[in-house]
Amino acid sequence: MYGDPALPPDFVSLPYANPDAPKGGRIVFGEAGSFDSLNPFILKGNAPAGLSALTVETLMGRSYDEPFTLYGLLAESVDTDDGRTFVEFTLRENARFSDGSPVTVEDVMWSFETLGTIGSPRYHGAWKKVAGMEQTGDRSVRFTFNVEDRELPLILGLRPILKKAQWEGKAFDESSLEAPVGSGPYVVGTFEAGRYITYVRNPDWWGKDLPFNRGLHNFDEVRYDYFGDAGVIFEAFKAGEISSYRESNAAKWDTNYSFPAVAAGDVVKSEIPHQRPSGIEGLVFNTRRAMFADWRVREALTLAFNFELINQTVTGGSQPRIRSYYSNSVLGMEPGAPATGLELDLLQPFAADLPPGTIEGYALPVSDGTEANRGNIRKATALLEEAGWSVQDGVLKNAAGETFTFDILFQNGQDEMISIASIYVEALKRLGIAATITTVDSAQYKERTNAYDFDMTHYIRSLSLSPGNEQNLYWGAQGVTEPGTRNWMGMNSPAAQAAIDRMLTSRSREDFIAATRALDRVLTAGRYVIPIWYADRSRLAHRKELKFPQRLPIYGDWIGFQPDVWWQEP
Repeated sequence: MYGDPALPPDFVSLPYANPDAPKGGRIVFGEAGSFDSLNPFILKGNAPAGLSALTVETLMGRSYDEPFTLYGLLAESVDTDDGRTFVEFTLRENARFSDGSPVTVEDVMWSFETLGTIGSPRYHGAWKKVAGMEQTGDRSVRFTFNVEDRELPLILGLRPILKKAQWEGKAFDESSLEAPVGSGPYVVGTFEAGRYITYVRNPDWWGKDLPFNRGLHNFDEVRYDYFGDAGVIFEAFKAGEISSYRESNAAKWDTNYSFPAVAAGDVVKSEIPHQRPSGIEGLVFNTRRAMFADWRVREALTLAFNFELINQTVTGGSQPRIRSYYSNSVLGMEPGAPATGLELDLLQPFAADLPPGTIEGYALPVSDGTEANRGNIRKATALLEEAGWSVQDGVLKNAAGETFTFDILFQNGQDEMISIASIYVEALKRLGIAATITTVDSAQYKERTNAYDFDMTHYIRSLSLSPGNEQNLYWGAQGVTEPGTRNWMGMNSPAAQAAIDRMLTSRSREDFIAATRALDRVLTAGRYVIPIWYADRSRLAHRKELKFPQRLPIYGDWIGFQPDVWWQEP
């Protein structure tokens, strides 16, 4: 995206991979919930973990040591102009699907159009920016664009490539238990819907000798077992039924790992630092609901969320709070500080419509840590009164006499978040608000969140050091009414859109950073999510025979790290 790739044309392997890693063995993961489909590329159904990443490939691959660089995978070369008005990919001659058939330009073109029209909405935005698609050679295909968007060649390079012939006479957008034929290192082995799935390494995988893949995909089998909730997964890990467990709670990391396998050295604990943004996790307001449309109400309910008490109760106070969506990185705004320079220039035209603090500086409220939280509750009460809500006979009501009640929706098994919400519900009573907690199974949860059928729910978005087009899917105005986007809060912000547009057209790293910081301000000061905490390191407990390289990418342990670069000692 900016400058040159870090690796030379004759690189041996990715810098964080071990090219001499032994092949063989298996790794078993635990997942909460269930699955009822083997098509992860559509809106319908729940697909199992790992299916896309392990069995399907893209034209180009990401190095997790470089935020904005891709290298050839199915494509042996890529061509574009200075304005990035087009991109042309040339396929490798030996690229093959798992059934031995060649990956063709026809497969590429069909995959792009199918995903862009009837696939998951996450693929639609980029496809709408494609003005034309044509085959330019036996193994070459060119895409021309109808807008200025310098990230588009990279976005298209990361589109999954599927086999067209598999889907002839079949409805691609209907969920089924037929796995897509891909060209990746694994194929689907045995599975039982909702209970487990295995991926078996393809010994005839066409790409095993590519430098990009050297040292990756070392296990003969990758398995995912499904359980009712995280607590059951942890018990299965303690019993040796799964190989690796990711601990999200720092307090539990210190107290819950004295079981026999750890004492005997059969399970080891690895802390893996990272430099990626905190992202956002917490409780999201659905601003499509009239009660949450006013920023003053959202700020009041954020004031009532006693983070300091909750953090102490749930994690022993050990977790740092998310300060903004891109905190913990160079892309994050400075909490409380006013916007200056390009950040200010981007936001100033929208100043009249932005919530207070967006330009002047905004920081999340801090409580005194006591259960009463009196100072913040007083501020919250005043804001609610400004917004037309007052306490009548101990109940918060508006001028029409309507009570302020709402529901917090969770998926079964989200025990930690339910504990957090339970403390929050008690705090809201001090404002005269009666909130309830509802739990549903994974299928119902997906259906309801796709349709934005909730008042408040758990919200998590992992953000990278290379944000771009996906920001439209997360925060774009089409998500206010279009189902299935990731804009669960229902925000419609011209200022956010302007910042995203600048991110996509920036020609310098400096302009890009300023645009992302401006977006961070709009998101954070918009009070759309009540943030909780983030982990500035990954905490992985795993069987002692599982190993990973000492040289870590800047993203640390993230997508592409486990199981990709791990191996099992013979």
